Amino acid sequence: MPQISLPDGSIRDFATAVTVAEVATSIGAGLAKAALAAKVDGKLVDTSHVISGNAHLSIVTAKDADGLEVIRHSTAHLLAYAVKTLFPDAQVTIGPVIENGFYYDFSYHRPFTPEDLIAIEKKMTALADLDEAVVRRTLPRNEAVNHFKAMGEHYKAEIIARIPADQEVSLYREGAFEDLCRGPHVPSTGKLKHFKLMKVAGAYWRGDHRNEMLQRIYGTAWASKEDLANYLTILEEAEKRDHRKLGRELDLFHIDEHSPGTVFWHPKGWVLWQEVEQYMRRVYRDNGYQEVKGPQILDQHLWEKTGHWDKYRENMFVTESEKRDYALKPMNCPGHILIFKQGIKSYRDLPLRLGEFGQCHRNEPTGGLHGIMRVRAFTQDDGHIFCTNSQIQSEVMAFTTLLQKVYRDFGFTKILYRLSTRPAQRIGTEESWDQAEHALAEGLKASGCAFEYLPGEGAFYGPKIEYTLKDALGREWQCGTIQVDPNMPERLDAEFVAEDGGRQRPVMLHRAIVGSLERFIGILIEEHAGALPIWLAPVQVSVLNITDGQADYVESVVKRLKDLGFRVAADLRNEKITYKIREHSMQKHPYILVVGDKEKAAGAVAVRARGHKDLGVMSLDSFVQMLSTDVTHKS
Repeated sequence: MPQISLPDGSIRDFATAVTVAEVATSIGAGLAKAALAAKVDGKLVDTSHVISGNAHLSIVTAKDADGLEVIRHSTAHLLAYAVKTLFPDAQVTIGPVIENGFYYDFSYHRPFTPEDLIAIEKKMTALADLDEAVVRRTLPRNEAVNHFKAMGEHYKAEIIARIPADQEVSLYREGAFEDLCRGPHVPSTGKLKHFKLMKVAGAYWRGDHRNEMLQRIYGTAWASKEDLANYLTILEEAEKRDHRKLGRELDLFHIDEHSPGTVFWHPKGWVLWQEVEQYMRRVYRDNGYQEVKGPQILDQHLWEKTGHWDKYRENMFVTESEKRDYALKPMNCPGHILIFKQGIKSYRDLPLRLGEFGQCHRNEPTGGLHGIMRVRAFTQDDGHIFCTNSQIQSEVMAFTTLLQKVYRDFGFTKILYRLSTRPAQRIGTEESWDQAEHALAEGLKASGCAFEYLPGEGAFYGPKIEYTLKDALGREWQCGTIQVDPNMPERLDAEFVAEDGGRQRPVMLHRAIVGSLERFIGILIEEHAGALPIWLAPVQVSVLNITDGQADYVESVVKRLKDLGFRVAADLRNEKITYKIREHSMQKHPYILVVGDKEKAAGAVAVRARGHKDLGVMSLDSFVQMLSTDVTHKS
C-alpha cells in the first residue's frame, strides 16, 4: 500500500502499485494533462513509471527546468522519427540535449539540403499532431543489439554493444519509430508543439576524424510559443551583433588563413584594443599592482615541474633550440613565480600583486575557433597575488569591488557570482580546503554579493570564484576569476621570510578581470552592437563639410579636437552631404559634425548624435564641453 509524499507536505495512500500518471490524475485533471515526467525520490522518470512502495513524488511540467529538458530530449526523437519517415535509408546515431535545444546525427548517402530541413520540420509537426503515445520497454543487451541490426541500424547496434552484456537497455517507441534511450520522455508526441530546426553541420562519428562524417541537424524546442519566438528574436539580434560581421563592416580586424586562430588588427581595431589595455593598465597602477613582463618561451622542464606538461601538452606549441625543448606559454603564472623568487621576500612584502598583459598561445582545434572569441594567440589581463592564508578574504573583497567598477565602466551591470568547491580528485588537506573555501565565501558575502556554489567544480589544487557577465541579450560570458593556488608555489619552491624568521610558502591567487582581451573586445562589440561607448569608440567625432568652401574650417575644427586628445576624422569628399552622413552613421560614430557657410561664419557646428539624433547647432566650445563630459563619465 504505497504512501506518496507530495511537495506540499501532503500524503496520498493507494491500495496497490500506481503509476505517476495515476497519481497526477488523483490530484487533478489539470495537473494530469500538464504532466510531462516526474521525480520519484529525486530520480527523473516517465509518467508511466510504476510506484510500488512509499516514495516522495513531484510532478514535472513544462514550467520546470526538468520539463524543458524532457521536451527537448523528446523532440530530438521526434526529429529522428521524421527523418526515418522521409528518408528510410538514413541511419540514426545519437541525439542529445544541448543548451537551448538538441541535435541528432544521421548517416545518409547525400547531404541534407535547406529544403530537406523544411520538409523534416513539417513532418515533425504532422507526427506531433498525431499525438502518438511514447512507450518504454526494456531488452537484454544482446537482444537489443540483434534488434537494431535487424532494423539496419548499425550505429545503434554498435552503441549498445559497448554496454555490459549483463545489463538491460531501455527503448522508446512512438508510432513506427523506436529508439534507444535512457529517458524519460513526454507521454505522447502531442506534448511537443514549439520547435524549429536551425541548421545542418558535419560531425565525425564518435568525434574521431578517422570515422565517417555524419550530418548533424540542430534544433531548438521550448515550452511555449512565446518562449520560442523570444529565442528566435534573440538569435536574429545576435546575428546582427555578431562581432565577426561587425569587425568587417567597421574595419576593426580580420582573421586570415595564413595564421588561423590569430587576429590581424586594423588601425581602428587597434585603437579599441589600446583603449581597453590602457584602461586596464591604469586599473593595475591605481590598485597596488606592479606590472611585469615575462618571456614567451620557457623551457620544457619548467612546464614539467608545474604539471602543465602532463595536463596541457597537446594544447601547447613547442619548439627546439640547441637541443633544448621549449614551449610557448599557454599561461603566465609560472613566469610570475620566477619573478617573485628573485631576491628575498618578507611577510612585510605581502600581499604582492603582479600584473601582466601576457600573450599566451594554446593550440585550439580548428573546429573550436570562433572569430576573436576563441583564438590560438591571445593576451590576458593576467594578475597573481602572493599572500598568506589570512589575507585571502580581504584580497577577494578588494578584487570583487574593483571588478564591479571595471564592468560598470564597460557598460555591464549584471554579474553572476559562482564559487567552485573541492573536486573528488584533489591535493591538500581538508583543513586547507576548508580555510580557502571559507575565505572566498566570506569575501563575497562581505562584498554584498549573492552567489551560488558549484560543488566539485574547483581545480585539483584549490577553489575559485567565477564572475560571469550577463549581456543585453541575456547571454552569459564568464570573464573574471580569482582562484586559490597553494600548489604552484610549492612545485616551484617559492617562499618568504615569516614574522618568526622561518620560511613559509605563499598562497598564489590567480586573478583576471576581463580575461582574454581579444574575447572581451568581441563581447564588447556584441554587447553594444558595434556602437561602442564614446570613450572606447575608435572614431569619436567625424566632421563633414557641405561644400569645398568649408574645407579650411573643417580642418581647423579637426585640429582643435585632436589637440584636445579626441579621435577625429574629416570627410572632405565631393559627395552629397546626405550620402556622407549616412555613410558615417553606418560606421556608428558617436558624433557627426556638419558645417556649412553659416556654421563657418559663426564658429559653430551642427551636431548629430548616434541614433539619428539632431542636437542642432552649437558653438564649438559648447560641443567640446559636452564631448569632454561624455568621455570623462564614460557615457
